[in-house]
Amino acid sequence: MTDRVSELKLFFSTPVWVSRVKNHQEVNKKILEYIKSLESQNPKGVQKSNSKGWHSQDFDMNADNIKNYINSIGPYINESLVDMGWDLKNQKVKITSMWSIINRNDATNARHIHSNNYISAAYYVKAPENCGNIVFHDPRSEPVYFHPKVENPNNLNTNIVSIKPEEGLLVLFPSYLHHSVDVNRSNEDRIVISFNISLS
Repeated sequence: MTDRVSELKLFFSTPVWVSRVKNHQEVNKKILEYIKSLESQNPKGVQKSNSKGWHSQDFDMNADNIKNYINSIGPYINESLVDMGWDLKNQKVKITSMWSIINRNDATNARHIHSNNYISAAYYVKAPENCGNIVFHDPRSEPVYFHPKVENPNNLNTNIVSIKPEEGLLVLFPSYLHHSVDVNRSNEDRIVISFNISLS
């Protein structure tokens, strides 16, 4: 029994799906080989939101390693799409781009979004302790600039939420959601795969 006098409804909530991929050790071993081969072919990488980190070119979606990786995370992607209630019978689901970022000590990623997509993702291949949380920022502009003092922090009054990376962890979120990556304070590589999903 509750003493509440009203029903709390959470309209316009922002979903974030967090899953631990089954058999991720095997998945990570195979995909790491592919990532390292891309780095050896292009050591400079690409400059996007990364600062002091290496950003790969887009993956070859026809490569066997990539196909196997996508198959391993398929059920988790499907669950997010079903939760959203989108018409999947009359729209084609497509991964529009996929890439990897290696953040070494002192590397970080600036706040950004993934425009012109619906769902984006971060999957952790390597995630040592203190390697840098992924940080999500309130997508609503007004409460960020104007809000009262908080006595008890909770999901209703926070402007920033972070998730600690773990190997095999898959984080899916709306592409409009601003996010950044904290500085890697470890002496090991933080290796993440990111990708975008669209419907057409």
